[in-house]
Amino acid sequence: MDIKDKVVIVTGGASGIGRALCEAFAAQGARGVFVADLDEVGASQVASAIGGIGVAVNVADEADVQRLVHTATDRFGQVDLFCSNAGVIVRADEDASNDQWQRHWDVNVMAHVHAARAVLPQMLARGQGYLLHTASAAGLLSQVNAAPYSVTKHAAVAFAEWLSIAYGERGIR
Repeated sequence: MDIKDKVVIVTGGASGIGRALCEAFAAQGARGVFVADLDEVGASQVASAIGGIGVAVNVADEADVQRLVHTATDRFGQVDLFCSNAGVIVRADEDASNDQWQRHWDVNVMAHVHAARAVLPQMLARGQGYLLHTASAAGLLSQVNAAPYSVTKHAAVAFAEWLSIAYGERGIR
C-alpha cells in the first residue's frame, strides 16, 4: 500500500509496535496519522513528534472506536487504513481470572470487531480500504504461560482471515 496522502489510524500508538507504525506512516507521507491510545499523554507525545493527531481511546469500548473513526473522517473525509494494534497480555494459564479472560477478549478480539464495524461502511462505499490487525506470533503458534493472550490472538487472526474472505473482492485488504 502506498501510504502517501493516506489517512491512517493506529490504536496502541503510544508505544512499541504502534509507535513504530505511526512513525513509519508519517515518514512515508501520510496525510493524517491518528495516534490512538488509552495513554492519552503518550499518544499526544508521539503525535507531536510526527506531526500527527493524538487521541485518547479505549478500544474495548465500541462507542469510543466509533468516535475515533468519526473524528478522523470529519477531519480528513475518510480513513484509508485502520491499524488495530492495541493489545494486552497477562502471564496466566487457564486459571486466569474471569476478569482477565474478559479483558483479553475485549481488547485483543472485540477491538478488531469494533474497528471493522466503524470503518467498513465507508471503505465498502469507496470500494477500497485496509484493515491491519496486529496479532503477534501467538496468533499462529502459542504463547507459553499466557493462555488468555494465545487464545485471543488466535481469534484475532481468524477474524482477519474472515474479513479478507468476506470483503476481499469488494476492495478491502
